[in-house]
Amino acid sequence: MKRQLIAAVGVAAMVIGLAACGSGAEKGGGDSAAPSSLTVWLTVDAQQNWPDLVKSADDQLAAKYPGIKINHEYYSWKDKSPKLDSVLATDQVPDVVEMGNTEMLPYMIKGALAELDTSKFENSGDWLDGLKASATYNGKTYGVPYYSAARVATWRKDVAADAGVADTPKTYPELTADLDRIQAKQGDKFSAWYQPSRDWYTAMSFVYDAGGAIAKQDGGRWKATLESPEAIKGLTAWKDALGKYMHGDLTKDDADRYIVYGLGQSAMIYGAGWEGGSAADPKFDKTGGKLKDNLASFVMPGPSGKSLSSFIGGSDLAVPVKSKARTAASEWIDFLTDAKAQEALIKAGNLPNNKTQLAPLKTDPKVGPSAQSAENNWFVPTAPGWLQVEKANILQNALQDIAQGKKTVEAAVKDMDGQIDAVINNA
Repeated sequence: MKRQLIAAVGVAAMVIGLAACGSGAEKGGGDSAAPSSLTVWLTVDAQQNWPDLVKSADDQLAAKYPGIKINHEYYSWKDKSPKLDSVLATDQVPDVVEMGNTEMLPYMIKGALAELDTSKFENSGDWLDGLKASATYNGKTYGVPYYSAARVATWRKDVAADAGVADTPKTYPELTADLDRIQAKQGDKFSAWYQPSRDWYTAMSFVYDAGGAIAKQDGGRWKATLESPEAIKGLTAWKDALGKYMHGDLTKDDADRYIVYGLGQSAMIYGAGWEGGSAADPKFDKTGGKLKDNLASFVMPGPSGKSLSSFIGGSDLAVPVKSKARTAASEWIDFLTDAKAQEALIKAGNLPNNKTQLAPLKTDPKVGPSAQSAENNWFVPTAPGWLQVEKANILQNALQDIAQGKKTVEAAVKDMDGQIDAVINNA
């Protein structure tokens, strides 16, 4: 599921409540040796897809705290953040809350979440790097990775076969050669690779593949690094691919990519693993049902010779700083994220939060491409002002300018670095 960082106005409202409670431990927060209740907020994904796992965590906690009442509230992603922002300004906070990994940063920065002891959580030394980064700020941990998701390439086997391509590509030269053949067969009105220009997750994957980064921390401050030779090399490869294979609207983002793919005017997309399946849903498949049996997912190869570094998605579980049952909350989180729990989440179609349990999935026919992609991952800079970078659409606007030929890569990265540096260190 696609997640966005929360709106700045929501964070501002949240901070009003936090300002009155200091660190949280002194006023409104703390711990109880024998908590009478625990309130857990999860998304509807858990309610619909792994309720038995939630019950198992409840039962284990109840065995340790006889008589404890565990209250569950379930929210859609769009409804949860506004609700959370409003209650964080009060003393009626949940004890455990599920957070999209891209939602964590502003809450960590503003002191809304309690610091957690990683030694209390199974697999903490083996968490996927990108997920660990999403729950870490200034060297402290404020969340526990719950499950993960990675990006994969998906293409139409029928369109490939019509161009004389039998197998999915394993290297970037193979990929571009195959896309060349598909593009030549289908003509200029068809996108061999439908890749929205404003999809900065993909563009930055090319940057990280080439050894670059959006920004790096030095001496306690963050500095944008898109003007580095490595970043320019990655963005140049990305630009070249768009120029050759993307013949759709160059002002688009990736929000409706699966819907556009369902129209049947493109052979390949690169995105979240669920997008291909959603495009094949009868509601969106406008090809007369051709997508259902003709889609194949594979690990996206990168120009570097390795798999393209994937933005890592997923969820974290956190404890609000005002919780009065922090120990019990942490224990419940461990029960929902330990190795046994991860096995249940894997069976439900998720990727695990750790490298050990991810490894054997790489050969699984269903999730192999996602598991392999998740191994080589990146995450956004955990900088105080990253929310401002996203809110201002700095990356998206510059990438669109590159794709439309309004700016060279070199001119665009100079502008991006300047705009990022102006806000990235400002909380």
